Amino acid sequence: MTLDDFRAMLSAAAPPAGLSGVLCALWHDAHGDWDDAHRIAQDIETPDGAWVHAYLHRKEGDLSNARYWYHRARQSEATDSLESEWTRLVTAFLSA
Repeated sequence: MTLDDFRAMLSAAAPPAGLSGVLCALWHDAHGDWDDAHRIAQDIETPDGAWVHAYLHRKEGDLSNARYWYHRARQSEATDSLESEWTRLVTAFLSA
């Protein structure tokens, strides 16, 4: 699946079956459903889940919490736009 394929799936009313947890969380985030995205991300106890969790707290504006999750994800704290980070996350998880 490509980034364009993933973006095309955003027009659906629900995430497609078979998406990984991190991609499902990012799908919900793109739909403006931060709560569902966060609920999914916080249940993924991997560095990938921590990275999505960090992004979501950054988006929320809770930067100290975001820093904690970036550290858990072993990622540098993002300083680019939220849209750029979302794209980077989706791209990384699609190629994993």
